[in-house]
Amino acid sequence: MSQITLTFPDGRAADYPVGVTPAEIAEGISKSLSKKAISATVNDAHWDLAWPIEQDASIAINTMQDEEPALELIRHDLAHVMARAVQTIWPDVKVTIGPVRDFGWFYDFDREEPFTPEDLGTIEAEMKRIIAARDPVRTEVWPRDRARAHYEATEEPYKVELLDRIPGDEPIRMYWHGDWQDLCRGPHLQHTGQIPADAFKLTRVSSAYWLGDNTRPQLQRIYGIAFRNRDDLRAHLKFLEEAEARDHRRLGREMDLYHMQEEAPGQVFWHPNGWTIYTTLQDFVRRKQRAGGYVEVNTPQVVDRKLWVESGHWEKYQENMFIVEVDEEHAREKAVNALKPMNCPCHVQIFNQGLKSYRDLPLRMAEFGSCARYEPSGALHGIMRVRGFTQDDGHIFCREDQIGSETSTYIDFLSSIYRDLGFENFKVKFSTRPEVRAGSDAVWDKAETALLDATRAAGIEPEVNPGEGAFYGPKLEFVLTDAIGRDWQCGTHQVDFVLPERLDASYIGEDGDRHRPVMLHRATLGSFERFIGILIEEHAGRLPFWLAPRQVVVASIVSEADNYVREVVEALTAAGVRVEADIRNEKINYKVREHSLSKVPVILAIGRKEVEDRTVTLRRLGDKATQVLTLDTVTDGLGAEATPPDLR
Repeated sequence: MSQITLTFPDGRAADYPVGVTPAEIAEGISKSLSKKAISATVNDAHWDLAWPIEQDASIAINTMQDEEPALELIRHDLAHVMARAVQTIWPDVKVTIGPVRDFGWFYDFDREEPFTPEDLGTIEAEMKRIIAARDPVRTEVWPRDRARAHYEATEEPYKVELLDRIPGDEPIRMYWHGDWQDLCRGPHLQHTGQIPADAFKLTRVSSAYWLGDNTRPQLQRIYGIAFRNRDDLRAHLKFLEEAEARDHRRLGREMDLYHMQEEAPGQVFWHPNGWTIYTTLQDFVRRKQRAGGYVEVNTPQVVDRKLWVESGHWEKYQENMFIVEVDEEHAREKAVNALKPMNCPCHVQIFNQGLKSYRDLPLRMAEFGSCARYEPSGALHGIMRVRGFTQDDGHIFCREDQIGSETSTYIDFLSSIYRDLGFENFKVKFSTRPEVRAGSDAVWDKAETALLDATRAAGIEPEVNPGEGAFYGPKLEFVLTDAIGRDWQCGTHQVDFVLPERLDASYIGEDGDRHRPVMLHRATLGSFERFIGILIEEHAGRLPFWLAPRQVVVASIVSEADNYVREVVEALTAAGVRVEADIRNEKINYKVREHSLSKVPVILAIGRKEVEDRTVTLRRLGDKATQVLTLDTVTDGLGAEATPPDLR
């Protein structure tokens, strides 16, 4: 019998018969390992214990102590167990697919009657019964025709369609969890009892179109989360509660910041409070950019198709662009334009006006550019993922030998802004060439080397993010971590040799000849809409005082205090504080609750005593204690707090 050689993590090698399974290998090592085994890693691929190994390979037997494979299997098996539980309770339900994602899984079902929150509890109970039964999991490889006949006989049309989507060179794997069967690539656990029964929870139900196509049937999607133990589950549930309390959509309503509606999907209607945050943040960035040597420009929102063809966006990015056709007078055919999805080609047009010299470089150009990109409706998420947004966009036109210094200067610039906004630390990712790109490999080699060398020279060793660069050049991604540990990719810095070539940008060098500038694309906050959403969630709505839309409310306790309330408002306004009076005929506790809910940082209460003493009683958001201060003291103190950090 022919043999294969398998190499173990400790370097030991052993010969086995061709077709040996990881389960047989584990059993040969020890009965204890055989019971604990959940899967194998064969030549770096995740391998089911029942799959045969046909050639020499490296192998490791995985147990629940191996976090990554364990979580994948727990969540994947729970998707199957949940689908089995649903069909056990409601036999007429049709099943589709159930992938692992994020911290758990989902599974889509075809059922006419909507699932309810009570149904989730019923399904969970049935899942735990299946887990307790310790039903064996087994797999077989079937011919495609046999699998098709099986699913046609069991009236599972979605499985028939999935069969047609499996490439011809892939095996058709049929999995059984007890007597319930599903089509799946695997791998899976040895039996249902290996799933930790106290470490999962079904979380919610939503609707989803079959295969994400809105012309196909609408299905019901059940989500679940799962971990290796109960403590990890509890920690994650606590995290979800905290994230829910910080959700910018809920806080946006409570603080009266903005709204969105069907007539303008993915676009924001800013209310006065929200627009105050927006313009305060924009003014702050504008001042920082001026201090950093940027000139501010503004470019059109609707641009002729010809420019997008020349830049390469029409070919590489058209599916994300909003197209505008216009019947131009005396034209034979409609003029085709597009709403700009980014500002870079327009900035090259400004650079190209007039002759530029090497002495003009680096030229740092910035724009608060209003952009529009098509995002699928299912991807839209409050103001975090929108179709209409404004970028704090910038482009630095420089010589090749200036890439390093400009990259270092930009990292310092970005760091200063993030610190002022309360983010002391950030991670940096280096995103390399994507499959769909413009420019030759030689140009990409040069761009990637230049950016990586410049980043390292700035004292940063970035994490490599393969294939995630822009289509015209590699980029740095600056990732912020918020108060509850979530990562947000915000700033970017990209090296581009392609666009200046395509759009014929040039400068006169010291030698008197024309040369191509390098174009460094950079955005610090990225989308203002998204960054404001991040700030709201980072601070749970309790924004830094200088950014808060309503910084102070002066509330009367009795009507005799109304005139003094107005005087306090005038004094604070003169000190640069955004302040409102509340002299409604309501109890002070009611006013405090209402303004606290809308996250006003400071409430000044004024009654008869305060009027007599020319003082105010100050209460800060979240504090039960109050302070009695003189009007001059509170005016000076709050005036200083209201000053943006770059002006202090």
